[in-house]
Amino acid sequence: MSFDRDHSLLFVPPSTQDHIKGVLNATVVLVMYGDYQCSQSADVYRLIKVIGRQLSVSLGENYLCFIFRHFPQIQIHSHAQRAAEGAEAAAVQGQFWPMHEMLFNHQQELGNGYLVEYANNLGLDISQFLQDIHKQVYVERINEDIQSGLHSGVTAAPALFINGIRYSERWNIEQLMAAIVTANH
Repeated sequence: MSFDRDHSLLFVPPSTQDHIKGVLNATVVLVMYGDYQCSQSADVYRLIKVIGRQLSVSLGENYLCFIFRHFPQIQIHSHAQRAAEGAEAAAVQGQFWPMHEMLFNHQQELGNGYLVEYANNLGLDISQFLQDIHKQVYVERINEDIQSGLHSGVTAAPALFINGIRYSERWNIEQLMAAIVTANH
């Protein structure tokens, strides 16, 4: 039983190195391991966005902090790794979340040409963006996310941790909202 317990806890605590929406000292910190080419990751992210909006209205903006970590499943999603690199290249130019949204909204279109198009739409420095991706500057950063996920028992995306504890209920708005609201008790 102790093995299961260890693998239901978040191994690497949230930090300023993460991609964060909200504040780290929020009442509830939600960490998601996701894959840009995985439709379930996109669905869960959309659920979280809706829940986040509702909670910020009802419980205040500092109630929920959302953190996204990369978990590209390259064995089944051929573009997931490159999409994660695109998100990181955008992050360096201050556009992680807009790129993150674009990648999830256009999951069927994650080839290199599309990544450049999205970067261009966001007004990024394209030569810098291409150079970063070509040189695979962010592979190590993505691998760190993957390793932290593996250490926490993540085997597939999406995976969620609410205040450091693995969420294992159904992926629907009622149950996820209930888990988030009760997490601070």
